[in-house]
Amino acid sequence: MRKAFVVVTTLLLIAFAVQFVFAAVGAFTKPAGDGAYALHSVNGMAVIPVLTLLTILFAALAKAPGRLIGLTTLPLGLVVVQALTAMLANGSTDAASASTPFGLTIAGLHAVNGIIAVHVVVGILRAARTLVDPAPAGATQVTVREAEPA
Repeated sequence: MRKAFVVVTTLLLIAFAVQFVFAAVGAFTKPAGDGAYALHSVNGMAVIPVLTLLTILFAALAKAPGRLIGLTTLPLGLVVVQALTAMLANGSTDAASASTPFGLTIAGLHAVNGIIAVHVVVGILRAARTLVDPAPAGATQVTVREAEPA
């Protein structure tokens, strides 16, 4: 199960990386119609949430430490924030359906939140790999004793 945890987390990281590519495809599509961000939307609203849930499930099945299982829930919260910021940014237009400064600011936060989510998933992947291979071969284990209370 620990290897499956690593595989699912790797797939989640790939899905997040591809999400940035899909955002760029939408941004640079000319003329930009309603479908310019279709791949970005499908990946962000279907693929990433499913992989996020699978990451949580496999972390629990791999008997990962509770703190790591808790960390795997963070991307799910960030995905919810992504959806909310996207809706708020898209809904923040003027009477002529043009972007407003507020909407553009929220869109910027949407991108920043995506970067944060990637960094969280990288941390989860590192921890998951450590579960599979806890110490490099030939490593010397060092025990550190705590000082006696005075």
